[in-house]
Amino acid sequence: MTLLLVTIAVFVLNLPFGYWRESTRKFSLQWILAIHLPVPFVIAMRYLSGLGWQFYTYPFLIGAFFLGQYAGVLISRRRTAKLFPVSGCLVMDVWHGRTTQ
Repeated sequence: MTLLLVTIAVFVLNLPFGYWRESTRKFSLQWILAIHLPVPFVIAMRYLSGLGWQFYTYPFLIGAFFLGQYAGVLISRRRTAKLFPVSGCLVMDVWHGRTTQ
């Protein structure tokens, strides 16, 4: 049960970072930060939840990490394709109503 909750948390944590990564220039500092900033939080979640570093947890958490990033990219692309103004910050775009039709 703990693995499932941490996997969901990792997925949700990475959504805004994928959204941010899509709106930056590839291999820029912001792009690199969008990928690497969530890593300490994932490590902290592993430690605080008591999951430890068992091998069977890696496919779940790495998969959730990359799927969360990818889902954030898809959200950004979908809104950009419909010509909605996006800022690169999912939280602020939702706050201002930019991601709703």
